[in-house]
Amino acid sequence: MRVLRSLLCSSAPLLGVFRVRFWDPRVSKRKAWLSLSVQRWCTSEASGLSSDHLSSGSDKYQQLKKHFVRRLKATYHRFHSIPDYSVVCGCHHVYFIKADGIYRIDKRDRTPEPEQVLNLEHASRAERRTRAEREGRVQWTIQRIRLSPHEKHLAATLKCCHTEELKCVVVRLGERNTSILPPHYILLELQSVFSFEWATDDVLFYTTLEGLSSSSVFRLDLASEGSGKVTSVHEETQPDVFVEVALSRDRQILTINCNSRTSSEVMLIDVTKSRLEPFVIRPRQLDLLYHVEHWKGSLLILANTGPGQEYQVMQSPTSEPSTALWASLFVPKPDSTIKDMDVVGDYCLLVLKTPANELALSVMSLRNPKETCIIELPSWACSIETKKPGLADRQDVLEFLLSSPVHPPVPFSLDPEKGLLLSDPGTQTHSETHDKYVTTRLKACSQDGTLVPVTLLHAVPVEDLSQAPLLVHVYGAYGRDLSMEFCPVRRFLLEEGWALAYCHIRGGGERGLSWHRQTRVEGKRRGVEDLQACLQKLFSSGVSSASLTALTACSAGAVPVAALCNWKPNMMRAVTLQAPFLDVLGTMEKADLPLTVEDRDEWGDAVGNPNHRDIIASYCPLHNITPQRYPSMLLTAYSGDPRIPLEGVLKYAKYIKKAIHTHLNRKQNADCESAPSIVLNVQPGANHLGPEDFVQMLEEEAFRLAFLYTELNLDPPQPRRKRKR
Repeated sequence: MRVLRSLLCSSAPLLGVFRVRFWDPRVSKRKAWLSLSVQRWCTSEASGLSSDHLSSGSDKYQQLKKHFVRRLKATYHRFHSIPDYSVVCGCHHVYFIKADGIYRIDKRDRTPEPEQVLNLEHASRAERRTRAEREGRVQWTIQRIRLSPHEKHLAATLKCCHTEELKCVVVRLGERNTSILPPHYILLELQSVFSFEWATDDVLFYTTLEGLSSSSVFRLDLASEGSGKVTSVHEETQPDVFVEVALSRDRQILTINCNSRTSSEVMLIDVTKSRLEPFVIRPRQLDLLYHVEHWKGSLLILANTGPGQEYQVMQSPTSEPSTALWASLFVPKPDSTIKDMDVVGDYCLLVLKTPANELALSVMSLRNPKETCIIELPSWACSIETKKPGLADRQDVLEFLLSSPVHPPVPFSLDPEKGLLLSDPGTQTHSETHDKYVTTRLKACSQDGTLVPVTLLHAVPVEDLSQAPLLVHVYGAYGRDLSMEFCPVRRFLLEEGWALAYCHIRGGGERGLSWHRQTRVEGKRRGVEDLQACLQKLFSSGVSSASLTALTACSAGAVPVAALCNWKPNMMRAVTLQAPFLDVLGTMEKADLPLTVEDRDEWGDAVGNPNHRDIIASYCPLHNITPQRYPSMLLTAYSGDPRIPLEGVLKYAKYIKKAIHTHLNRKQNADCESAPSIVLNVQPGANHLGPEDFVQMLEEEAFRLAFLYTELNLDPPQPRRKRKR
């Protein structure tokens, strides 16, 4: 394998169309992506609880919060235009999303004017609207758009802003000058649709979401009489399996992916044939995970059949995809892991994580797999988003966005035939800022000798960070990587002198499948040990100190953070937890909750396995609270969140306040210690990732900053001075 350095040609134009994302306080919504895999987090009722129980300790931050609302508004305004791939290119039109619906422009017109295709006000038929919808209390946002092969129909999923409710609207597309009927009109609505793809102009395959599970696949045939015929295609019987449909990049095959955390089963439909009947590629087998792409009559299979049960690329004939005929094409080097796979023209492109924890692209010729090269990406890149090509997009070029928590997305395109990595000339204005902020990658030695990657983002040399406030980000569960996409709030903190650390502890997926396996069930304590080692590495490297350090996490990432607060509470000054999972033992003991059974692969069986119960009890944050001085904590929860039992968050806040009170009432501590702040902030709504409304999101972020600055005893940042002309 040879290494090819990136050729950055800033003067070369990008080939595709991307949308500029605007943050507007009046109309914009924050993205909240639904997970494609089953995640534990269960429904909890908060009925009967008074408002006094749902929030406390927030008054002293309100004035400072107002200051940060103004500062964050200005920061978001500076980054008001950020490219994303919500634009969809059809054969003759380009489709894009605005606040009130979906629009398109005709590429054939010299002076195209936007034409509305779907109006959100009309998305629900009047006779089916709920009372809340009629009164305007329910808002819908557009999640995904899919065009039929010849642009005859459009399907779009809508999500309710205050619930997990989803629906799919199917629109008949027409010409602007049609006089018999409106040019575009809604054919029908499909309730609770999660994933969906067009097989033909008149056939749509889709899955539905029931609660937090997806097990049913349906086929909608619009060519039949009436408003369309719906038939059942597949019904998954195993409760821990999540089902979705996907279309290959070349649009030749449609796959029905039935995945659990420990096994996969993929069914294939050849959309080029008249009979759209699915067949199984490889029956489910314990510990076999695989994903499928298509290339010229053969299947490219990303399967965990490589050394150490890590992913490798294999090939099989489409007509006979039995395991016996799977041939290995690519095995990554030791300590490199495959994060994603795409097929572009006659090349297989792989997103890799290198031993240095950097992103890279592997380009393999499918005509001659020995011709493989590595494309190095900019060292600041921490996140990559590849574009799903539209109907009119070139299939032989890969377009993608690179970003980091403090670097805005930059569009790139890769021509694998020429081995060229091209950047957008319009992003040259960001080149100085990308060089200004430094990305340092460290490795911390955990208790068992494992080296844990740490990504440190800073604006001054490391040796000058000893007095800098430090915000440490953690997740470490379900094999999912720590999110490292661009965030204007993180950029604001870096500009104000903070250092940002991202600890890629075991339990996540940063170092491959084994990185996750090492902390499932019996190994959960390793994630806490990894986090402790990361903090020790940062401090010993001269980065900040415990009195200036805050930890932040969301959902299951709260487990290692809160567990470390029980073990080593003096290693940090403050903690912010969003939608935190804190009562692992209590939740896993309730087998009647919707996802407890599925989650046993991650946390263990607390009911049927006494050993598992003892292991969970040994680290569960709620059940290991002890009288001692804890760091100040901000606990943000959402009353209708279907994934996190609110009862556990309320119990945790109550128990930890009691433990602090007991500790301070001891005679030797009564006069020498001040009480840390434990702030419980329960907000309405069911969005697990926080509010989608821009103003509400801004208020929540500003409150979080007010908490951090107060508890770390930092002076509020001064407004930026305007440059003189």
